Amino acid sequence: MTATALTHHIARLIEETGPIPLSHYMALALGHPEHGYYMTRDPLGAKGDFITAPEISQMFGELIGLWLAEQWLQQGAPKPFALAELGPGRGTLMSDLLRAIRSVPGMDDAAEVHFVETSPSLREEQKARVPNATWHERIDTLPQLPLFLVANEFFDALPVTQYQRTERGWCERYVGLEGERFVPVLAPVPLASDALLPAAMQNAAEGEIAEISPASTAIAEEIASRVTSRQGAALFIDYGHPRSAPGDTLQAMRNHAYADPFDAPGTADITTHVDFEMLSRAVEAGGAEAHGPVEQGAFLIALGIEGRREALMRNATLSQRTDIAKAAQRLTAPDEMGSLFKVLGITPRGSILPAGFA
Repeated sequence: MTATALTHHIARLIEETGPIPLSHYMALALGHPEHGYYMTRDPLGAKGDFITAPEISQMFGELIGLWLAEQWLQQGAPKPFALAELGPGRGTLMSDLLRAIRSVPGMDDAAEVHFVETSPSLREEQKARVPNATWHERIDTLPQLPLFLVANEFFDALPVTQYQRTERGWCERYVGLEGERFVPVLAPVPLASDALLPAAMQNAAEGEIAEISPASTAIAEEIASRVTSRQGAALFIDYGHPRSAPGDTLQAMRNHAYADPFDAPGTADITTHVDFEMLSRAVEAGGAEAHGPVEQGAFLIALGIEGRREALMRNATLSQRTDIAKAAQRLTAPDEMGSLFKVLGITPRGSILPAGFA
């Protein structure tokens, strides 16, 4: 195990209190105030560990902006409104989104931009691109206004709780120490009831893993509740599966390659695949209507990415045209981001079926 300051902190914690829940390990690895992964670096781009859709092309943020604009117009163009993003990276998506909505009369003037971001280094990047935003640590401090929101690659980094089916029942997975290595271990006492697990997981075979994310469902339900009570709409975009199913999806990325999530916590991005069925149920519990999920490629094509690509290429150099075409391909092709990434739409109940979800 690679020794880091956070490694020593977690090891001492385990030595003093015993194995810790996987969700606690993830929260420390990603969000420890001094040594957490997101607290200490800009993880994006060629010099980072991964790249997101907004960093690939301006087309992504522009189309998201126009989707939100259509929802804003259909709901009577409320003024003012909160234009919010969860986990906004470098602020690239919001910058592109704002440029797109300037073509919609009155929308830019009515928008109050809000970011939910805990990373000090990423906040600095966001301030450079969207200086007039307001920053929040949590969603519950967002203003009580109509809410139009996007969360791109946000839910995948929220802590999950894992359970493993054993002959004794479902046992929660913890993180313990084996010599100098962090390893997954099982709680000695199984769950008294499997009612908190989705029905599709309850009859899994022995040895199977069930993942749930209480943090994700709580946030989705809160956003849905605000959309229902105050007007608004939201898009959740992430990599994941459309239906709840057993499986261990814990993974880590370092230098654009897969890494051991239990090695050198704080130096790699630790994520899981998003369970969109659980998010959809949380949205419905919050009183809103869930649309999808649909694959990102199909969604962007329905919104007109091909036409936007052609428009950008008309005024581009030959090398720029190649880059634009490659970017569109990367965002939409099934063997790139097009199929793995899904899109879930959230609108008030009774809304017209939104674009991209036919």
